[in-house]
Amino acid sequence: MSIHDPQDYSVSIEEMRKIFNLNVHVGMLIVDEDENITLATDQILKNSGYSAEEITQTTFPQLFKVRATLRELYEFYFSSEMSLMEWPHGILLSKCGETYFYQFSIAKLKYGPKVMYLLTMRDREEGPQLNLLQRFSDAFLKDINLGVLLISMDFTLADVSDRATQILGMDREHILNKSLDEIFATVPSQHKLVQRTVLHGAVVRNHAVSWTNNMERFELLLDSNVLKDSQGNIVGAYVIFKDVTNMRSLEEMVQRSDRLAMIGQIAAGTAHEIRNPLTSIKGFLQVLRRTFELQGMNKEQSYTEVMLEEINRINELVNEFLLLSKPKHVSYERIDVTEVLRGILPIINNEAILYSVHLQYEASSHLPEVIADRELLKQVFLNICKNGIEAMSDGGMLTISEKVDIVDRNVCIDIHDTGSGIPMFVIDKIFDPFFTTKDTGTGLGLSVCQRIIHDMGGTIRVSSKGFGTTFTISIPYA
Repeated sequence: MSIHDPQDYSVSIEEMRKIFNLNVHVGMLIVDEDENITLATDQILKNSGYSAEEITQTTFPQLFKVRATLRELYEFYFSSEMSLMEWPHGILLSKCGETYFYQFSIAKLKYGPKVMYLLTMRDREEGPQLNLLQRFSDAFLKDINLGVLLISMDFTLADVSDRATQILGMDREHILNKSLDEIFATVPSQHKLVQRTVLHGAVVRNHAVSWTNNMERFELLLDSNVLKDSQGNIVGAYVIFKDVTNMRSLEEMVQRSDRLAMIGQIAAGTAHEIRNPLTSIKGFLQVLRRTFELQGMNKEQSYTEVMLEEINRINELVNEFLLLSKPKHVSYERIDVTEVLRGILPIINNEAILYSVHLQYEASSHLPEVIADRELLKQVFLNICKNGIEAMSDGGMLTISEKVDIVDRNVCIDIHDTGSGIPMFVIDKIFDPFFTTKDTGTGLGLSVCQRIIHDMGGTIRVSSKGFGTTFTISIPYA
């Protein structure tokens, strides 16, 4: 009997078993009219991951993704002689989520009043080329830098790369073979990474999207397109996304550094023009204050004191303004960050007491030395700690902790407060010059801190998730 013959045959179950025994190394299935699987060869069992008993409890559509019912496929493809290249094809979805591409032929069998279908499977491609493509596909899905989603025609997730599960914050076992609508059920439609239009041929190239799981925020570049068979029919789609969070951060750092450099040039050119008249004004006001004091003119004396305080504020602003340009007298040397922090802890603690804030210092057993300017590093730590303390107007806890990032070879200092946090629409602006949320702030403190740390080859990152804020200062160690 030729199993490719489209005619009907009446055979017994024993004959079916004999056929299967003779073709033990061939992918073969027997499926009834209701598309329940009755028998399967070892090759199908091996690729599917099901046992012989389990596979009989599985339907053909659950195991294979095809575009029609078996009856429709049989009538369309095998009502007359067809060449092997015209065999229909489908995707076998294994129990563990792997995919196998098959072409198959169908023979219609009669067993008493019942009609069954005998399917013979073969790889859609054969030989070394397929082996190479499979190897590439496996390597591609395991690429640590790429998120890959393979989507079947019923909008279910056929496969997913490890990197994609990390970015999505989801477990592979929980999302595989599930509807994309179910996977992204809690995400507003406009923010979903995958839209149904992808199966209609909508092509996306370098689409920038933001994705936030419960732990981290990612900036992604997304590509998507359909997958077609040799006849041009759409059989699925793919979505590929690249994590460019660090690249975006670098671009923002460069833009911010350009702005700071421009402001620094302006500051360097105009600072003495501001300081010279201020020095004269301050000198004459001190003379007037002394005169008012000697003559008992208390009211006038209080006016001069207010003016002198304002002139001091202007001088402090000019000093911070100048620090936006590259510091002129920087002394880089090997220093112990722990020693620097221990030296300023009394100052930080006194400031904390004024705001009813408890200070907690978590030292590391041993930190590598870094190349930095001791005094400028003190200024950075003091400024960020002061900001954290002032953010806790009702009291709280300021935690300073040390750690070593061996992968990136950085000494990291985390400064965490338990304040109300920084709103998301503000957090991207806090390092911009003159941006401040304080009524009396200049908006230059964090800009200066960032410039100092950048000049040391390090970075300052901030994270705030509704309750509390953490500044992480990272400096390369020697």
